[in-house]
Amino acid sequence: MSTSRGARPLAFLSPARIMARIGLRTKTALVVAGTAAIIATLIGFLVHQRTTEDQQRQAARAADAQLLRALDDHAVGIDSDALVNPRELPAALRKAVTDRPVRATYLQSPGGGREPVMWAAARSGDDIVAVRRSYAPQAETQADLERVLIGAGAGATAFGCVLGVAVAAWAGRRIGASARTARRIADGDLTARVRPTGTDQIAELGAAVDTMADALSSRLEAERRVTADVAHELRTPVAGLVTAAGLLPPGRPADLVRKGVDQLRLLVEDVLEVARLDVPGVEQARYEEVQLSSLARRAAAAARGTSSSDGTTPPDDVEVRVCADAIVETDPRRVERILTNLVNNARRHGAPPIVLEVDAPALRVRDHGPGFPDDLLAEGPRRFHTGARGRGTGLGLTIVAGQAQVLGARVTYENPPDGGARATLELPPESGQQRPEER
Repeated sequence: MSTSRGARPLAFLSPARIMARIGLRTKTALVVAGTAAIIATLIGFLVHQRTTEDQQRQAARAADAQLLRALDDHAVGIDSDALVNPRELPAALRKAVTDRPVRATYLQSPGGGREPVMWAAARSGDDIVAVRRSYAPQAETQADLERVLIGAGAGATAFGCVLGVAVAAWAGRRIGASARTARRIADGDLTARVRPTGTDQIAELGAAVDTMADALSSRLEAERRVTADVAHELRTPVAGLVTAAGLLPPGRPADLVRKGVDQLRLLVEDVLEVARLDVPGVEQARYEEVQLSSLARRAAAAARGTSSSDGTTPPDDVEVRVCADAIVETDPRRVERILTNLVNNARRHGAPPIVLEVDAPALRVRDHGPGFPDDLLAEGPRRFHTGARGRGTGLGLTIVAGQAQVLGARVTYENPPDGGARATLELPPESGQQRPEER
């Protein structure tokens, strides 16, 4: 038996692993069908046993009554259909009436195509008087009953399967609604709710998801307000620090102060931008036609803060490579912000050469450093978290994710096989008509 690489043959899986791989609908159908099959089997067995016992009892009574008449006729010398000392009398019955003066019956099932016979025998003086009756009608009735019971059991099992699938589908839809709502909440839609109906455990699960969403929404809203309030409160003193730093006399200490104040100003601006992005509907894109290569050059220049008026002077350590240019309709400020943050992240955490590649409608930022941390590749960017190798606040990539969401764009992170890190911004087709650059 051949299997694909990495897959385990089903025969080597334990029952627990097999059940874990089966879906809820199949499990429910199997349980209901199995229960129906067991119940049908037990009922069929009891009905069959009880019917068989009743038929044997009635046949034995009829044979015994016939034997009594035969004994009376034998005693007065009248010929009858009784058998006297028959050789074919079953040995067990012969022994029973020989050892004790009793009347006894015995069901003989000889097989070999011969029909079953009900025997009755007793001693009369030195002779053994016996009668026999055909048990074929009763055997045919039992065979018919077995066929009916098997058909009824199969029908009950099939009905159990259908019922199980229907119940599983009904329960699966309700559980699936809770799961879909939970995924929407995980993706950032804090307005999603299950709003369950009923009082069963599935309704309790939906209510728990709604309660979790309410608590999460309240907590995130409180955190956003605190973050926004702190950032707003810091703007005024930071602006004063920027002004005061500009009045300091030239020198090494003044340069250090200006650098620290500038970093603090950028941090406050990032915190404010994150707070605005956290509010759905506040940030809206403003579309206009723009050339992607021009956006890339401005972003590369803005990453070092040395952008010229025409945006054609990138930093020395960032190469802008144009593979396929295009004019698109998008929000240039937000695209430039995304690219600037990606380039800054590559310059801060990666290593040269850093390449900003334009391959319309995608833009890629590639560096040759240690690559993205595993938790970022698995979970995406998180604010105030940069991984074990990172330095900074983690707000840069958080802003990238927020701005991309406003644009309806997609940002992916990967570590290429030949080393380094690569971030790709894919603009949405519905953001506007794209057309190649005219040369």
